[in-house]
Parts: sequence; structure tokens; C-alpha cells
Amino acid sequence: MILTLTPNPSIDVTLSLDETLTRGAVHRAAQVTQVAGGKGVNVSHAAFLAGEETTALFPAAESDSFLTLISEAQIPAQAVRIADKVRINTTVTEPDGTTTKINDPGPALSQAEQRSLISSLEGLAAKAEWIVMAGSLPQGVPVDWYSQLTAALRTAAPNARIAVDTSDAPMQALGANLDAAAPHLIKPNGLELGQLTDTDGLALEKAAEEGDFSGVVEAARVVVKRGIDEVLVTLGGAGAVLVTTQGAWKATPPPVTVRSTVGAGDSSLAGYILARKAGKDFTAALAQSVAYGTAAAGLPGTQIPAPETLNIEGTTVSLLS
Repeated sequence: MILTLTPNPSIDVTLSLDETLTRGAVHRAAQVTQVAGGKGVNVSHAAFLAGEETTALFPAAESDSFLTLISEAQIPAQAVRIADKVRINTTVTEPDGTTTKINDPGPALSQAEQRSLISSLEGLAAKAEWIVMAGSLPQGVPVDWYSQLTAALRTAAPNARIAVDTSDAPMQALGANLDAAAPHLIKPNGLELGQLTDTDGLALEKAAEEGDFSGVVEAARVVVKRGIDEVLVTLGGAGAVLVTTQGAWKATPPPVTVRSTVGAGDSSLAGYILARKAGKDFTAALAQSVAYGTAAAGLPGTQIPAPETLNIEGTTVSLLS
């Protein structure tokens, strides 16, 4: 089973424009959609569409409309009841694929709600082959919560592989605690890799766009040396880089008309984990990861691709070192 924890899920509302966004102007959306979102939820959604057993764990208020959206998507889920409702994240997409996001900070979790969420996570972890903890942290929890949870899961589910996908202060806290609590896999983008290694993430992304992946590889190897087995770095249109103790590879995505980048990184992570769970090697897993992310970018709003929409053959993987 692939177990996911999304401690700060969201109702993702997407406003699709048929014109370029102009600040201060009045626009009428051509289409409005809303789905149950959040990084871990999106990974579970992809796993469900691929026919894999999965459970999406998250906090939500009783009778929260988020629960209705989860049910409509048929995503296998378990909610831990909290007092406040799930946040709403708003995305505006333009015809050229430009995506603008405004994220709600989300509810605050009490100490009792945090303990309940941890208890549910540890209870479900016993059956999991992969555990994915992803997204921002809700208000009220310590900034190093992912490190604390990683350490707890190492004891509660010693045979499970643990993946973390986060950013900003939680990512920096994860980096500060790698010596004591390193997950098996992380999936940063270039900016987040910079946050993790105290380097210029924007410079890493710009160099990758120009075909120079050396900085990304160097930064990722710093993380690998500190105990993370696999570092999957998603780089948008430049593809992705995978660094492990065995080597470094890059994948170039197939052509796609970008409609929305929301959920593309989550889809990339899901594609990689699905491949690794199936026993595929690093190069095949990287190819599937990029195929998933590319397929997601070609879909409007926050839509998660199914396996039949992938173009794995159009994804090129090459050894960097």
C-alpha cells in the first residue's frame, strides 16, 4: 500500500482564463473547477487511478465539503476530525499555461488533533510499503514535524520507504535534522533543493533551463551523503534529475502544451514511487516520473493523469555521472 499524509490539505479552486491576466482588471473565467487537493492527496489519487492500493490520510472538519470532493473522486481516504475546515487554494491559469496561485494558510491543529493524526498515521503505517508525507504544515505544529514523524515511522514501520515533499521552513528543518531522521526519498524542485542545501535555488533552476545540470547534481549529492537514498529534483520544462549513491541521471520530457502546472510535481512523485514499488530500476522510474508530470501539465486545473495518458516512450533519460 501507498500511504500518504497531507497535514494541510486544500480545496483547489481553478479559474481558467481565455485571456492574459492583467493586474487590477476585471476578468471573467472561462471555466471554474474545484477538487480535493494537497500534495499527498494528489499522490494517492494517482495511485488509485493506477490501480494501486492507497490511503490518503488528512485532517478535516466533520461535514467539511472537502470530504464530499474526496468521495466524488473515489480516492480511498481516512480523515482525522479537527475543529476547523480545510483551506481553499485558488489558482488562475492563462491560455499560455502561466499559473498563478494564492494559497490559504489553513487551519491550526490543537495538540490533541496532532496526537490523533500521529496515532492514525502510525496505525496505518504497518501495512504500507511507501509512506509519503507532503505539503505545507498547518498552523500550530512544530516546523520540524516532518523530521519528528520520520523518526517515529522508522520505528513504527521499519520496512516502509518514507518520502517527504515540502518547502520553505519545513524543508530547511528537514535538512537540519537529516543526521537523526532522514527519509528515503525527497522530491524538491530547484528552489526547494536550494533551501535544503543553503544554495541559490533560482540559479540552479536557471542553469538547468540552459542545459547545465551540474549544480543540481552537486547539491543533490550533498543531501545523499547525509543519508537520503534518492533525490528526485523536478525542474519544470527542463525535466528532472535523479541522484542516488549509484549515479545521477536526467530526463527530458516529451513535448506538451502546458495548460496548468498545478499537481505536476505531485504526479511526478507518484509516477516515480509507482515505478519503484513495481520493481523498476532508477532510469525507468525517472522516465515514468517525468511522463506523469508532463501529462499532468497538459491537463487543465488540478487534474491527475491516468496511466493510459502517459508518453513514457517520448521521455529521454541519460546518465550524467
